[in-house]
Amino acid sequence: MPHGSSATLSTADANADAPANPLLRRLEEYTELSAEARAALATIEAKLPIHIGARRDLIKQGATPRHVYLIRNGWACRYKGLPDGRRQIVDFLIPGDLCDLNIYILSRIDHSIGAITGLDVIEIPRETLETLIDSHPQITRALWWQELVSKSCHREWIVNVGARSAMERVAHLLCEMFLRLESIGATAGRSCDFPLTQGDLGDATGLTAVHVNRTLQRLREQGLITLVNRKLVIPDMAALKAIGQFNPDYLHLDRLQRHVEKAG
Repeated sequence: MPHGSSATLSTADANADAPANPLLRRLEEYTELSAEARAALATIEAKLPIHIGARRDLIKQGATPRHVYLIRNGWACRYKGLPDGRRQIVDFLIPGDLCDLNIYILSRIDHSIGAITGLDVIEIPRETLETLIDSHPQITRALWWQELVSKSCHREWIVNVGARSAMERVAHLLCEMFLRLESIGATAGRSCDFPLTQGDLGDATGLTAVHVNRTLQRLREQGLITLVNRKLVIPDMAALKAIGQFNPDYLHLDRLQRHVEKAG
């Protein structure tokens, strides 16, 4: 991923295809929010976003962060880069995700956040975030939940790369991303937009692009997925879950838990 940045104010309605109020939807998975708390979040999400071009960095490893960024539209990734240009993706970010809630506390960020697609983000100044937390205990509780879930996901990703086979790794990642997208209303039945390249999947699962290609072919041949023109379809979630040994408990999302139980 290039290490430049391309940030400009959006002049068109870049959020036309984005899920409505993704942060609000995400936080309400964790706790019930009052009308006042919902209004405060809506005010933040209504701010004019900054646009980052596809395959550009939002934040570079080693930079001094000044804001918390909210993904309003598009996909991003959190990754660690090596001096020779290799990288390990440690998380994907979708609408409603905050790019490290406590990022402004650090003097330097120890990883990079890069845009997978064209990306619209909202800058949340430290003072705004602190006021939000101080004034709305329900939001504070939900944000803590989100941070705990993020840590839980990181542990699961370590297991994915360190212990699962190639088929299990890719199937597990596909299940996770589909269900995360479902939680913000970004799926349509059994399908969702899926802009990740085979290189992205390889960097996230510790596999080469060639190995990812072979693995996707095996999943297709078994009728577990279709992946055409950046559109993922999962005909049988229960079957894909079984291949990936996927247990959604680490996501701590009740709605997603019910979805998987029903599919199983």
